[in-house]
Amino acid sequence: MPEKTTVEKARADLRAGKSPTTAAGEFVHEEIEHVREGKHGARSPEQAIAIGLSKARRAGIPLKPPKKGRAKKSTRRPARTASRKRSTTSRKRSTASRRRLKREPKSTVSKSALSRHAKRVARRRKKS
Repeated sequence: MPEKTTVEKARADLRAGKSPTTAAGEFVHEEIEHVREGKHGARSPEQAIAIGLSKARRAGIPLKPPKKGRAKKSTRRPARTASRKRSTTSRKRSTASRRRLKREPKSTVSKSALSRHAKRVARRRKKS
């Protein structure tokens, strides 16, 4: 469940005319903070970002699922359903995923790891 302030900031971004991805950035920041605080871990920076984007979709931010070439089919399908339905995750599944995340390392969202990720993604992008 995202924090109230995060949802408010994201809604304010949308009202200001910013893009949905900018509004979703608030949820990604929140998720990175959760990992840094030790609430749970993440296997990679991409996983922390994906969790944040998933929370944004469930909170009603009109994010489109990733394009065909950008993500696996197993990533696109949940993204599509998360943006459509408003149901909550079952307690059993929620507990299982939280328990699994608690075993993951916390160092994956350090400044250096995020910097490495940003550089790698920038290199993958088309050169304009």
